[in-house]
Amino acid sequence: MREGLNPEVPPSGTGCKECLANGGWWVHLRRCAECGHIGCCDTSPSQHATRHFEETGHHIIASFEPGEEWFFDYKTGRAFPGPELAAPRWHPDDQPVPGPAGAVPEDWMEHIHR
Repeated sequence: MREGLNPEVPPSGTGCKECLANGGWWVHLRRCAECGHIGCCDTSPSQHATRHFEETGHHIIASFEPGEEWFFDYKTGRAFPGPELAAPRWHPDDQPVPGPAGAVPEDWMEHIHR
């Protein structure tokens, strides 16, 4: 098994842990492949997935978007195919993108990182 991957650990929830705690919002979600932490992507205002990597050293993430099966290694800067992960693999299909419902401002595209 590749270092930084623990396919047995479930995700920490269905949305970005920090955004949900502080009333924020996200564009897309990423899952730490080592501990299951769900954080928001680098396009999102707060970029919690990258912050999680910087704070913990957990360097492999997987998309938490339905149907996306890619993994990314922050250390190498490369995407790669990865193993099956503990369920649920993705956030619920009915969860809006961006999300969460009710927290996304109407002018959300003015607040993203490009």
